Amino acid sequence: MIQRVQSIWLLLATLTLISLLFLPLITKNVDATAYSIYTNGLHQKTNAASGNGLIIEPFLPLMIANIALAAICFFNIFAFKNRSAQKRIAAVSIVLVLVLAGWSSVYGQHLPGGLTNASVGSGAILLLLAIIFCALAIRGIRKDEQLLRSADRLR
Repeated sequence: MIQRVQSIWLLLATLTLISLLFLPLITKNVDATAYSIYTNGLHQKTNAASGNGLIIEPFLPLMIANIALAAICFFNIFAFKNRSAQKRIAAVSIVLVLVLAGWSSVYGQHLPGGLTNASVGSGAILLLLAIIFCALAIRGIRKDEQLLRSADRLR
């Protein structure tokens, strides 16, 4: 059953969580300097700098949690033989993504001036997408279970 649609949804959730490492969660402009919260740390970018800028403060626990959550979603693809466990792991992944979002907002307090006048980065949208993909995977697992139950009734 590895070819089922829930594998695609879980892979998309994994890819969104991996891309979260490279996109800002929260951004804030103070004077001529842009500050951004990534899962790997607080970045400072002046107008002359290119790329992500300098890492002012690293957030190693947040980055490890992000990578671990992506790994959980990826390895959940291969739990296809036990659909109930796969469904539970996907539900736990949704809760862990919500915890990661809350934890990121706590790290957002490290911005100069806190979260006032800060804007939501594209990484925050990826957190929402990861939740949606995990929910769609649960839906696919349920459809698989219903299909197998209906096939068992026909026998």
